[in-house]
Amino acid sequence: MAHPKRVALFGGTFDPVHEGHLEIATKAHRELKLDEVIFLPCKKSPHKTTGPVASDSARYRMLELATADLPWARVSDFELKRPLPNYTWATVEALQETSLKEARLFLLIGLDQWEALPRWSQPEKLAAALEFIVVGRDGEASPRAGYRAHFITGDHPASASAIRLRLGAGEKAHWLPQPVRPFISEKDLYRMDR
Repeated sequence: MAHPKRVALFGGTFDPVHEGHLEIATKAHRELKLDEVIFLPCKKSPHKTTGPVASDSARYRMLELATADLPWARVSDFELKRPLPNYTWATVEALQETSLKEARLFLLIGLDQWEALPRWSQPEKLAAALEFIVVGRDGEASPRAGYRAHFITGDHPASASAIRLRLGAGEKAHWLPQPVRPFISEKDLYRMDR
């Protein structure tokens, strides 16, 4: 009997995608023997008061460029096409009605999100539907009763907000994937002095 496909969902604003995102996805892929990591850029996080700086299409394209050489990575515009608010449990339910119906699902999140999970909308639905991959950078994650979780370490220093600040000031930003740099420059993304 064939084993179900192991698929991790990796959501976020990816504004912009950076090498830290790619390192986390690569570690999860390798350590949990994932068949696929699906990057799911969101329109606007229900946990944030402001929306992304770059457009939906620009963030999607940056992800395509950044993951082009990763055969196990896929970018999906699923959440970009859905009405707001985008709650993770609703996205997972909808995806389970599509090609992921038979997949063994994982959700790739950071330690900060793992700690905030009780404040998410209907986290118990997520606990029933999938397994969590928790990436810790600034502390150790603790198991949570009723949740299936795998803990991996990640310590990449990249920060999307720091990258935006540097680009906004007209400075060179570190930690951008090489294929994304010319796109940001060509589209003049994140510049504040225009």
